[in-house]
Amino acid sequence: MKKITSNLLFKVIIAILLGIGIGLIIPEWMGRIFATFNSLFDQLLKFIIPLIIVGLIVPAIAKLGQTAGKLLLSTVAIAYGSTLFAGLSSYFTSIAVFPAMLKDQVAAPNSAVRESLAPYFTLEFPPLFDIMSALVLAFLVGIGLARLQNSTLQKVAVDFEQIITFIIEKLIVPLLPLFIFGIFLDMTYTGKVVSILHVFVKIIGVIFLMHIVLLLIQFLIAGAVSGKNAFKLLGTMLPAYFTALGTQSSAATIPVTLERAKIAGVREEIASFCIPLCATIHLAGSMLKIVSCVVALMLMQGMPIDFFVMTGFICMLGITMIAAPGVPGGAIMAAIGIIASMLGFDAQNQALMISLYIAMDAFGTACNVTGDGAIAIILNSIFKPSSDAEPA
Repeated sequence: MKKITSNLLFKVIIAILLGIGIGLIIPEWMGRIFATFNSLFDQLLKFIIPLIIVGLIVPAIAKLGQTAGKLLLSTVAIAYGSTLFAGLSSYFTSIAVFPAMLKDQVAAPNSAVRESLAPYFTLEFPPLFDIMSALVLAFLVGIGLARLQNSTLQKVAVDFEQIITFIIEKLIVPLLPLFIFGIFLDMTYTGKVVSILHVFVKIIGVIFLMHIVLLLIQFLIAGAVSGKNAFKLLGTMLPAYFTALGTQSSAATIPVTLERAKIAGVREEIASFCIPLCATIHLAGSMLKIVSCVVALMLMQGMPIDFFVMTGFICMLGITMIAAPGVPGGAIMAAIGIIASMLGFDAQNQALMISLYIAMDAFGTACNVTGDGAIAIILNSIFKPSSDAEPA
């Protein structure tokens, strides 16, 4: 029971239910207390997101750059290509499916019967630099550190990474349910919540089906490259899928993913190198979820959706999520910055994104780690035992 109550998804569900229930009866003066908290938390997110990007991306790039070899380059290329494919296919599928599915909800936000709850006061603590500056700084410093040996700055970067991870785990993630509670409280108070929940169910169903199709495509490719039965390979990796459903962490599932990859015929040296690396850089399932949720929310808000803007967003998102920490909801926290800066999502839409993402977090993680097995199988076929490529 303690394990269930400490689960982030459980807390988010309770927060949503309480927000809806209390929002129906709460007096305005009390609702404004939670609106004040949400205003302050939103400012905290805006301040810390650039620091998250710098703190997590710099050491991630530095560590990758210090590992030389064709196997590394091939793994990174295939993993990033898989993530981009997931994002673009999710975009096209969402554009094809969601407009008709969500047409009744597009104008729903304008049907609110009351104004949103206003905070009693607001405080502004502007970020030290904006999102794009943080990304450019992180890339430049990370690439520079990759060429240095035993750098003092790299040790500082690793320490800063631990600080940022601690803040995410001990401050941001624990407060997310309360933030989401406040958002749903306000939406219930203003009369928006029914249409939002109706949309949630539809979006989650479509995303789950897209995850299944993505895995089938990944293993059909792996089967074609390796000359093995794709469905048997997928069946071999299913224990990793179900383990990830429980752990909601790619890192925590590595031992099972590694074991199943070896059973699928991947050699020890390939599996031991590829699986832990892909647990960090291969986030196809997470990419698929985020892009679908973004498109759905933009359609609901009547926001313009430009293909080239979305393509740039997907490319940047694929890089940014490499830095996602191994905690439930970590990928969305690493990604929320560019969602806000590139697509213009406000605090309410960011909270809805976080809620949708966490609701599907286990399935996205399971898709990620199962796809890691497909990549390992492909690399095992490319790098034969007689090849000079050795894991670094």
